[in-house]
This record gives sequence, structure tokens and C-alpha cells, in this order.
Amino acid sequence: MGRGHGTAAVRFVRAEVDGAVVAATVDGDALVPFATEGADVAVGGAQDALVAAATARSAPPPTADPVRLADATLLAPVGRPPSVRDFYAFEAHVATARRGRGLDMDPDWYELPVFYFSNPASIVGPGATVAAPPGCTQLDYELEVAVVVGREVADLDADGWLDAVAGFCVMNDWSARDLQAREMRQGLGPAKGKDFATSLGPWLVTPDELPDVASGRPRAAMVARVDGRERSRGRLEDIHHPWGDLLAHAARGTRLLPGDVVGSGTVGTGCILELSLSHGPEAEPWLTPGAVVELEVEGLGTLRNTVAG
Repeated sequence: MGRGHGTAAVRFVRAEVDGAVVAATVDGDALVPFATEGADVAVGGAQDALVAAATARSAPPPTADPVRLADATLLAPVGRPPSVRDFYAFEAHVATARRGRGLDMDPDWYELPVFYFSNPASIVGPGATVAAPPGCTQLDYELEVAVVVGREVADLDADGWLDAVAGFCVMNDWSARDLQAREMRQGLGPAKGKDFATSLGPWLVTPDELPDVASGRPRAAMVARVDGRERSRGRLEDIHHPWGDLLAHAARGTRLLPGDVVGSGTVGTGCILELSLSHGPEAEPWLTPGAVVELEVEGLGTLRNTVAG
């Protein structure tokens, strides 16, 4: 049974099947399609149908026969989000990154959730190849979780955050650290250091899958592996700013739209930059062509991508 609203959790996916993009639920090792991209103007295609179904916490009637997972190519659950906001909400990550720049924690960080806008046109899904941007020699992963907004809200009350959420997924906020460092010395950014790829997937899971989700700090183990070797491990519940505060801040003075992506920021130890500051660059090398990066979050699945050769 579910552990959030008291209903059973549902896993939703977008996938390519026989050349068509479908929205489907996951049933064991099969997908059950319930919408096709562009097939129904009323729902706006597979992405909107997926977000609407996840928000309702229910699986719509199937529109086609089940398909084996092995015969489908999974896509990002939301491939064209209206916006992507990524927060900076884990104290351990922030403190280590600031120490690396010779800075103490800013007391205002504990009061003010901060985020940057990423590029909605650079979303990639599970299994996709990710290329480092031109000029990058310090390619990094970032182990994160994202919420997908399920309904339009403005000036959201933090206590009502869960009703605005369609679901959770794993997020990899890929980073070109050398480009990012140059940009941010100018007092703006990140820009091209983050502009090239954000991975989401492998599916969108309704909140009921995560223990203690109603508290705003759901519990889940988070692990990153490169070529099968574990490099990062953290806990989702270690987030300092609870999800209600993040979404309320994102919606303050503006609107959040269905399909908007809101990232948690990197969990403690959840990127190579942070690890190299603690253990040295020789012990924690940057990603190289051909590297297979796997981000696994308990209850949300494993998001796998390969660095382009």
C-alpha cells in the first residue's frame, strides 16, 4: 500500500514503441500504454496525459496492448518541461563546495532556499548518451531527485505542496565544472556549465512510493556509480529545506505550471567536485568518454547514461 496519501504508488513512463511516443504505466516487466503523443488534442499528447494521470494518482484505461519493457525505449518522463528549477538544498554539499572556495556557510542560506534556472530544451532520458559541451575537460554528474509539478499553482502554501505534485524521479544535473567556475567568477551563472544536459527518469513515481513523504523530507537511499564502482552515497531525508518550502518559494509571486521540474540540488557527496575537494583530484577523476553513470534512488529506480566518446 502507499505511504503518502494512503493509495498504491503508480509508476508512469514515456517511451518510444514502434516509432510512436506513448505514455504508459509500469506493470512488472511490461508497459501498459494509455496515451500516444499527439493522438488526443484534448490532453495534448503523451507528456500532458502522463502528468495528469500521475497527479490523479491513478492509471487511466489502456489504449493498447501491453508492451515488454525490453521492446521499448524509455524517454524522460517530462521531455518538454515549461521550466526547470534546481535548488541548492543539502547542507553537506553546500558546505563542502563553499569550503573549497575558502568560504564559510552564509547564515542566510538556512533561511532562503535558492535555485537556478536550467535549460528545458536539454532534457535527456534514461539510456541516452550525454556529450560534454565544447571546451569542457571537467565533466561531472550530480545525484539529485526532482519533483514534477502536476497542476498550476501560484503563491503556494507550503503545507499544500503535496497536492501540487505529480510525482518524483531521479535527476542528474550534469555539470561542466571548468566552464561553470569561469562563469560564476563573474557573479552570474551557472550558464554554459549547466546548459547542455539534465537527465530525468527512469520513470515518474507518485509520491506514495516514498516513506514519510507527507513530512516534506521523504526517506530514501541515494547512490551514484561510475562504471559499476560506487562513488557517492547519501540520504534524501538529509535535505535541509523541506519540499514544501522549496515549492512554496518557487511559486512565490509567480505561477508553477503542470510539467515544471523542481530539483533538490545535490545530496552530500553526490558529485565528483565535492569528492575531489575531500579526497583529492587524483582519487576522484572527472568523467571520461565511455563512462557509464548510474544514479539510483530507493523507490525511484536507476537512471543510467553513458558519456559520449
